[in-house]
Amino acid sequence: MSETTQCREASDLDPPTAHQRVTRAPDPSDAVVPDAPAAAAPATLTPANRRLLALLLCSAFVVILNETTMSVALPPIMDDFGISAAAGQWLTTAFLLTMAVVIPTTGWLLGRLGTRVSFVVAMGAFSVGTALAAFAPTFEILLTARVVQASGTAVMMPLLMTTVMAVVPARARGRVMGNVALVIAAAPALGPTASGLVLRSLSWHWIFGLVLPIALVALACGARWVRAETEAETGPLDVLSVPLAVVAFGGLVVGLSLLGEASDGGSSTTPWVAVVLGVAALTVFVWRQLRLAPAGRALLDVRVLGIRDFTVALGIMCLAMFAMFGVMMLLPLLTQRVLGLEPLGAGLVMLPGALAMGLLGPVVGRMYDAVGARPLALPGLVLAAGALALLAAGPRAVGVVLAGHVLMSLGMALVFTPMFTVALSAVAGPLVAHGSATIGTLQQLAGAAGTAALVAVMTTGQASRLAAGASESDALAGGIQSALWVGVGALVVAALLAVSLRRPADVPGGGAGNGAGDAAGDGAGERAHAVGH
Repeated sequence: MSETTQCREASDLDPPTAHQRVTRAPDPSDAVVPDAPAAAAPATLTPANRRLLALLLCSAFVVILNETTMSVALPPIMDDFGISAAAGQWLTTAFLLTMAVVIPTTGWLLGRLGTRVSFVVAMGAFSVGTALAAFAPTFEILLTARVVQASGTAVMMPLLMTTVMAVVPARARGRVMGNVALVIAAAPALGPTASGLVLRSLSWHWIFGLVLPIALVALACGARWVRAETEAETGPLDVLSVPLAVVAFGGLVVGLSLLGEASDGGSSTTPWVAVVLGVAALTVFVWRQLRLAPAGRALLDVRVLGIRDFTVALGIMCLAMFAMFGVMMLLPLLTQRVLGLEPLGAGLVMLPGALAMGLLGPVVGRMYDAVGARPLALPGLVLAAGALALLAAGPRAVGVVLAGHVLMSLGMALVFTPMFTVALSAVAGPLVAHGSATIGTLQQLAGAAGTAALVAVMTTGQASRLAAGASESDALAGGIQSALWVGVGALVVAALLAVSLRRPADVPGGGAGNGAGDAAGDGAGERAHAVGH
């Protein structure tokens, strides 16, 4: 085993240390939660810290559940506000885009604010956004509410992972990470079904109204139970990097969305202006990060993109996320507007596939430890691409949609856990945090771009079919099927990248075992599943 691998394993097993100060008299009932980087984990998991972890897991479940409720709720929201699908998809795109912008700053925020304040800020922002959405009288206010919600969600997930590493003994982390993986997988799977249940008898406002009391209770409990305050350990935030990231990522996604709106009779703004602006800002952003990186002041240390295995795995993940999020937006429209299902029925059609992907994650993690990445990712991508081809070319029937979504989800489960593990295993030392932030940021951006791009293709195809005299239902179905072929193309490109994944013996320092997988330590695949969803 190489020195690099040994160091990597040590960093996984031995939590880093940090200085901690207490600002009031200690209370035995308090959960002592150090800031990131975390203090050494205790020898045992105390009752106070068990309570804290339960609170964070419940809070994470609530905020993640909220991510996927809009897919089934979009048709009634479109009817209520009189908006197009291209405009309505911004409820998902804006959420993902906000996550992509905020996630790179979370390491700095956790170090600057401390654990307790970070939790209050995260759940406070989520609660404010949820309340605003519950009473939103216009689409613009609802869209603003989703942005506020996403700001809190982006902070909550890094906070949960940091706390687990800080308070859980090393020998118990696998079990706790299993609970984290279950929550992270179950929440998005249940989102569409929960949304459908609410919409069966209540308006879409109640999707947010029923969540609000839970969020407020979590906020109150966190303010009481999370007592520890820690010293700030981060340097000043590079204020120029943040607006550059907003313009870069925002410009690209706005440009794609404007393509859909323009084809649907929406905004007349030239989409390519936004795209060019986004590319220009992204170029400046990358240049500035390269300048700041040697001094340790980069918001995102983009030098990780120069690591071959990291970049290949990241590219595969982003292409898969591009296809998956776009499909998640289109299938509810297909099941409700074309096949005539109610929102609850549409949610139930999506449930088996989502649950299959979530529950298969830990199994895939163990398989990765045994066989490596390529034997899992390549068949998974082929399976997912075939499933989308079935949806695009097969008969328009509920059974076909159900089968296609389940097969796509099974394929995706074989992709995300190995690729996340390969990517994180390829970086070491101080670049690990930047690698994780880069993955999170680009995954969110890829999801936002996929949603925008597939909706743009759908609206273009729908408009052309309507102009040719097709019925509203046939035109929409044809537009959706055209968009699904874009998803197939993205997965085919990802499969070609997966062919280039190196075997363990080809990975520098990989040694005999599973190469990059071994470098992450035993059970790395399962831990990556927990972080990656």
